[in-house]
Order: sequence, then C-alpha cells, then structure tokens
Amino acid sequence: MVKVALMELGKDVTASFQQALILLGGIPDLNTPKREVLYKLGVFEPKQQAYTTLPVAQAIVDSFPKAPKIWLIESDNYRGTATERLQIWKDMFTDRVVPFNLSEDTETKTVEIAGEAMELSHLLFENRVLISSHTLRRYSRGSVIKNLFGLPPMRKKAVYHKNLENVVLDLFGAVGGIDLAVIDGTYAFPSPAAKMENRVPINVFLVGRDAVAVDAVAFALMGKNPKKMLMVQKAKERGFGEADLDKIEIVGCDFEEIQKKIVTALKKK
Repeated sequence: MVKVALMELGKDVTASFQQALILLGGIPDLNTPKREVLYKLGVFEPKQQAYTTLPVAQAIVDSFPKAPKIWLIESDNYRGTATERLQIWKDMFTDRVVPFNLSEDTETKTVEIAGEAMELSHLLFENRVLISSHTLRRYSRGSVIKNLFGLPPMRKKAVYHKNLENVVLDLFGAVGGIDLAVIDGTYAFPSPAAKMENRVPINVFLVGRDAVAVDAVAFALMGKNPKKMLMVQKAKERGFGEADLDKIEIVGCDFEEIQKKIVTALKKK
C-alpha cells in the first residue's frame, strides 16, 4: 500500500521531516552521491507568500546530505524571472545548493507536450532526483503535480490553461515523474489566489514518494473529495500514482483530527 506521512512541524523542522522519511521507509535510493537533486520550488507571486517556507525548504535540502549538487529550479513567468523569485530562498544558497533558471538554459531537449513540441532544460532528463513542494491549498488542480507547470521556459503559460491537466501530466511523464512530493502546511490557503491575510496557521506537512497520493490526501485534508480532482484522477488513469484514499496508508498524525482542525479554521475566515 502507498504511504503518505502527515506530521506536525515541531520546533526542529528538519528533525520532524527526517522522522517522516523514516515512517515512509527512508530514501537511501534518493539520498546518494550518485544522483544530483532537482528541487522544484513553486512560487507564482511572491507577494502572496503562498510558497514553501524557508524552514520546510531547508529541512528538505538537509535530508539530502549525500547529493553532490542540489539545483533549486524555477522558470520565468509574466510576474517576473525565476532568478528574482528564487531569491525568496537565498539563505539556502551555497556552492552545493544552487538556484537555476530553467528559462535561461540554452541546452535543451525537445519533447512532445499535449501534441506540441516543447523545449525543456537538459537538467530534467538525466539521472537526477526530482522533488516538488508546494502549499496546502483548496485547489481542485492540486499542488505538487500542478507545480510541474513551472518547468516550461516561456513566460506566458496561460495559453495552456484550457488543457492544463494534459499538459502537466505530459510533463510529468516526460521527466520521469516526481521522486519526492512535499506539501508544506505551515499555513492552509482557502484557494490558490488567497490573500496572505486569509491563510490560517496549521503547522503540519505531508510527504510521500507517490505525488498523486500526496495531492489526493492534501485535498482531502482540506475537506474536499479527491474524486473531484481531475488532475489526480487522470494521473491515476495514466498509471502515475494512487488517488484512492482507501489504498493510501496515512502514517504519523491522526488524519481526521488534523482535517477537523483545518476545516474549522477555514470556516472562520
């Protein structure tokens, strides 16, 4: 059975995250000197502050001490360049943890995405670990899988919105899927465009090796039915992961207790 860890963020966030990985069975195949790491940090508009917090992002990075290089990846959008937006996490930058603008890569590979040829960064097509993290939000198109919409280099991506699920899932298949998916529930957001003052502090996180399962559990945690999530249902149909909650083992915290806390808090907003 697929496992997803639901954990509270303790005072030592890195320790909490590492405990979650232990509950999942560890990640020795991912944390290895033989594989670099690509860490896709999702951020559309920095002013909304709807992105992975620095403590959680640092805890993720700290869980890969053996990786020879960790690339923090993002692409440009119409709100600004990836280079500018990645500065949110500048305190993590080192010689080993390096920001990388996918839109500036001149070495690319052509792939077919939703019936069209698309140029994607060469970093995405080698034997690297791919991590995706995003926020806990009430959004039927998900978080960690939809985060891959930030892989294409073009600034204006809205042209793909009408066919978003197929575009994102074609990207998922093209890059070989997500190796580790993380939902940062430091705050819960009632919608993807929620203002900062509408978020509610929850201080939990979700992590799993199956990104489809992580998105499904996150949506359920917000009081919604994953069967109404077209993104995860289509992902399951393609064989990318598990979307059926009855086939997902949630380890760590009590799911119903956290769900009640979140739903109650959001109703007050």
